Amino acid sequence: MSDVAAVEQLVAKYKDLKREVQKIIVGQDEAIDHVLLSVLCGGHSLLIGVPGLAKTLLVNTIAKTLGLNFKRIQFTPDLMPSDIIGSEILDESRQFKFIKGPIFSNIILADEINRTPPKTQAALLEAMQEKSVTVAGHPYQLEAPFFVLATQNPIEQEGTYPLPEAQLDRFMFSILLNYPTFDEEILIVKNTTNDVVQQLNPIFSAQEILNIQQLIRRIPVADNVIEYAVTLVAKTRPNSAKTIDMVNEYIDWGAGPRASQNLIIAAKGYAAIRGKFSPDIEDVRNVANAILRHRIVKNYKADAEGITEEAIIKALF
Repeated sequence: MSDVAAVEQLVAKYKDLKREVQKIIVGQDEAIDHVLLSVLCGGHSLLIGVPGLAKTLLVNTIAKTLGLNFKRIQFTPDLMPSDIIGSEILDESRQFKFIKGPIFSNIILADEINRTPPKTQAALLEAMQEKSVTVAGHPYQLEAPFFVLATQNPIEQEGTYPLPEAQLDRFMFSILLNYPTFDEEILIVKNTTNDVVQQLNPIFSAQEILNIQQLIRRIPVADNVIEYAVTLVAKTRPNSAKTIDMVNEYIDWGAGPRASQNLIIAAKGYAAIRGKFSPDIEDVRNVANAILRHRIVKNYKADAEGITEEAIIKALF
């Protein structure tokens, strides 16, 4: 199959995929798009929202519609790295045997990821970047495709451990889930207070997702689009040649090169699911908020004046 035909097929199957997810999830259209986009691009996502906005249900639903193995890890203060990765034990013949942890799955839901100490959070770093883990000096390859979809509650900060910048940078998208509209909430209540059980049909297989990831990598990008993405990221860095006054005033640290890479990959995917064979500057702008918001570190002045990451990113445009 040619790449043109593959993109056209992707558009049709993506619409089917969205319909399946929307059997369970009401509203949250942008959040659904970004989670699915991160999966199709081979990235990880951090979902941020108050309790009750279906963050966990969204991840569970997407795993079923993609036909992938799914494991949920509830992050708590007493969670240990071995609870995620696995550990070696002595078997009956007095030989060490590695027992795999829940990280060995296609989709990992890291629920309330900021409730566990940095030592345990760091257990995900190698897995997210290298798609492998090392135990007692032995590397173990994870199943492909592999994604971490983490959730975080933004309002309850007691007993939490902020994610290190190095960990945040490994998430392709930071996705904000907002309250539903009045009509959406009416529909949610109707759908969840009856005895009707929606049946979900898997739309993609694991191999198809791997093929789509390769297809998105092959999509060509014009030099001016790459230059726009790199310039956008450079503008987030204080005191650089490309920066703007607002960044110098309110930002301590800007985004790194991984942001530029993710902007281009995500723009390719965003274009592909809309039937375009090459991304343009508008596609970069459409994914920029979710890619940049968790990669810029505001200073105390920004917090004091109520300046949001979104306001700063908007100024970059």
